[in-house]
Amino acid sequence: MMWLSWRQFRIQALFAACVLAVIAAYMVYVGADIRDAYDVYRANCESSANCAQARSQFRGTFQNTLLFLATGLAFIPALIGTFWGAPLIARELENGTHRLVWNQSVTRPRWLISKVLLIGLAAVIVTGAASALLTWAARPFDQVVKEQFDTFVFGARNIAPIGYAAMAFTFGTVVGLLLRRTLPAMAVTLIVFLAFQFFFPNVVRPSLMPPDKATLPMTAQAINQAQNLGSLGGGSVIGGVKIPDAPDAWIAETSPLRTAVGKTLSGAKFNTCLDNPPKTGAGGTFGDTAVCLAKHDLHVDVLYHPNSRYWAFQWLETGVYLALSGILTAFGLWRIRRRVS
Repeated sequence: MMWLSWRQFRIQALFAACVLAVIAAYMVYVGADIRDAYDVYRANCESSANCAQARSQFRGTFQNTLLFLATGLAFIPALIGTFWGAPLIARELENGTHRLVWNQSVTRPRWLISKVLLIGLAAVIVTGAASALLTWAARPFDQVVKEQFDTFVFGARNIAPIGYAAMAFTFGTVVGLLLRRTLPAMAVTLIVFLAFQFFFPNVVRPSLMPPDKATLPMTAQAINQAQNLGSLGGGSVIGGVKIPDAPDAWIAETSPLRTAVGKTLSGAKFNTCLDNPPKTGAGGTFGDTAVCLAKHDLHVDVLYHPNSRYWAFQWLETGVYLALSGILTAFGLWRIRRRVS
């Protein structure tokens, strides 16, 4: 059975090996380039002022490239689920070729588990290798920028992509088993898995461990260190704040700007400071706006996870995806034994 599965899969395996070889060559090139730039960054980082400028230049040089690579890696599990998982059983059921195997000595569960183990292992190896290559290439950049909890960065480094690949493949297989049509199964797999990949880091991941809580006073200096003020939906909000005692922490949730008595700053006062602040000649990212807001004695309440929890989150998230993959496989075995004819 394994031999037959390999014969059916060998073209996809060869294509994946070629793609992985191209990825490896490019990652080696990018990794060497990053390491050369990192040596220049360290040489220029002689004082705090020079270090900040060198860090900004180093980050700007490679940030877009690494973001593009992380986005590309995020699509690998989705494509595996779509092109390897969804057609795996759906094509057999659609063409009726499954009956030939079932009339031999091979049982339905053995037929399914052989296919899932062989191709699922290939999916994990391909995705894990691509993740390891990107993790290696980006290591000096990650050490300097320290944004490992960023949604795209977290999902493209270390072991988490292995869990994504396993779940994407088994999900596609089960969808094909249920729909029995290849093209609809591929479409459903791609759409649902990408939606789940958006849902999980934004809703589930912050709750995998209980967050710590902190109240941060929003002085003019603290506001100038934030990344943005306001939002498309309106409201007195600030984004990208930093915790002084844990600057590398992952801020999972930030409250609106609140006054000393705990009430949310009114939209009128916020917009006045944002659009027409009194002129003070202050510098910084937000200048006069930061000074205007600071006069209201504001603070924000944040929920955060220290940087030391990074690997705990990696293992937890990978474990959740692998557990879901196992549940999907068990459901597929039950379904093919009892409901598929």
